[in-house]
Amino acid sequence: MSTILKQLITGPSVWTANDYTNDQSYIHHLSQQDVANINSALSALNNAGRSYPKFNQTDFPLAQFGAKLTRLADELEDGRGFFLLRGLPLDDYSEDQVHTIYYGIGLHLGIPVGQNPRGDILGGVENIGDPNDKQTRVYETNLYLPYHTDPSDVVGLLCLRQAKRGGLSSLVSVAAIYNQLLSQHPEYLGLYYKTYHYAHLGKDLPTPSPLFSYHQSKLSCRYLRQYIELGHEMMNQPLCQVEREALDLFDQIMLQQEMRLDMMLQPGDMQFANNYLVLHSRTSFEDHTAPEQRRKLLRLWLKMPNARTLAPEFPGRNGFPLPTDLLQK
Repeated sequence: MSTILKQLITGPSVWTANDYTNDQSYIHHLSQQDVANINSALSALNNAGRSYPKFNQTDFPLAQFGAKLTRLADELEDGRGFFLLRGLPLDDYSEDQVHTIYYGIGLHLGIPVGQNPRGDILGGVENIGDPNDKQTRVYETNLYLPYHTDPSDVVGLLCLRQAKRGGLSSLVSVAAIYNQLLSQHPEYLGLYYKTYHYAHLGKDLPTPSPLFSYHQSKLSCRYLRQYIELGHEMMNQPLCQVEREALDLFDQIMLQQEMRLDMMLQPGDMQFANNYLVLHSRTSFEDHTAPEQRRKLLRLWLKMPNARTLAPEFPGRNGFPLPTDLLQK
C-alpha cells in the first residue's frame, strides 16, 4: 500500500461546478490562425504523400497552434486536468480529413495508443449496441454512462454530431472528491488505497489496482464501480460490507450536483481530460431516427510525454499495443 495522503489538496486540480458558473476559461476557441495552421498541416501531409494514421508529428506541422497545444498539455498534467477546444469547422473537411486533423492534434499533445486488440486509434462513440447484451459497452448505447476513468493517460472526445435530446458530457475533479473524503470521512481512506480487482470486457483476467495512489506528491485515481464489482465476482472474492460502504460513499460524493461540470459538446468540439485527475461521464440521450443524424463522437487515447510517474502498486495502462504495420510510419 502506498503512502496515504492526509492533507487537503490545493491548486487548480481542485474544482467544482460552482467554480465555472461564470468562468469558461477552460474553453479555447480556435482562431482563424489556428484553423489556417491546421489547413497548412493538411497540405504539407498531402504533399508528402502521407495519410492517417501513418504519419508523425513532424509530418503535420501546426506552427503557433502546435505551441498552444504544448501549453495545454501542461494544463492537463499540472492544471485543472481538462480543456475544451471549440470551433473546428467540420463542414469544411471530408471524413478522412477530420480523422487526420484529430489524430494530428493528438500527436502534438502526446502519443495516440490503441483502444482495443485490433489497434483502433480513433474509437467511435455512438448508439449502435444492444443494451441487453452484457458484452455491449455502455458507450455503444444511449444509456447513462457512469463516471469512470479510461486506461490511458489522457482521453479525448471529438463531437461529430449531437443527439436529438440529452447526452451531456460531465466531469468531476478527483481532488475535490478526495478532499471531501479526507475532511468528512477519514476513517474510510485506507480502503481506497487497498487493492481491488478491475474486470475488463473480454477474456482478460481482472487487473489489481487501488482506487487512489499518492506517489511523488501527486494523487492518482482509477475508478469504474461496475468493473470493480465484476472483477471481484470473477475472482470469487466478493466485496465485504465495509468495502461496499466505502464505494457507496465515493459515489455519493461524486454524484453531488455541485461537483459535476456538465457541458453539451457541440460539433467540432474536442474535449481532453487527464484520467488520473478527472472522472468523466455522459447522461442518457434520445437519438435521431436516421442513422446519418445520430449522435457520434470520436475517442482518442493518449500516452503523454509529461505524464506523472505511477507507483508500482498502481499499474498504468496506455491502451493496447499497435499492430506492426501502424508502427512503421
